[in-house]
Amino acid sequence: MGPLLAFSRGVDRLNAAIGKLADWAVLLACAISAGNAFVRYGISYSSNAWLEVQWYLFGATVMLGASYTLFRNEHVRVDILYSNISERARLWVDVFGFICFMLPAVTLLAWMTWPFFVDSFVRSEGSPNAGGLLRWPVKILLPVGFFLLSLQGLSELIKRIALLRGVQPDAEVVVEYHRPEQ
Repeated sequence: MGPLLAFSRGVDRLNAAIGKLADWAVLLACAISAGNAFVRYGISYSSNAWLEVQWYLFGATVMLGASYTLFRNEHVRVDILYSNISERARLWVDVFGFICFMLPAVTLLAWMTWPFFVDSFVRSEGSPNAGGLLRWPVKILLPVGFFLLSLQGLSELIKRIALLRGVQPDAEVVVEYHRPEQ
């Protein structure tokens, strides 16, 4: 388990760092949105590029933040079953879910979005809007984000299997269930 847990720690560190980039993308998008509104209504100037940068940053927040969200165990799950079972059963549910659902889905999505990016890059696809931006920089976020999510899924799977085998991973693995506050 040692090499696998070392791989898991590396993936966790990578996605924690990338999660910080996603945090900054939120702040930057808010600042650009406020600045754009001020310029638009204050001095009657507007640019489609600023609007597109905002949604590029939103895309970065979602696609780069998903793997960090999984790492922090703050993702959405159906809690009808999960809240009423033991910790060991939760580990098995997670292992089954990662192997049968999450990993195949995100791997397929990473694979399917790669040609979408490549086509945009090769054609130097630009926005159809006046003053718009190139589209490939935002389109690369799709395969990269799904790839990072698949890596984090592997990391979480490794940690769950280690716990089932009685090996405690170095990182804190959160399997404790907390009902969402409403």
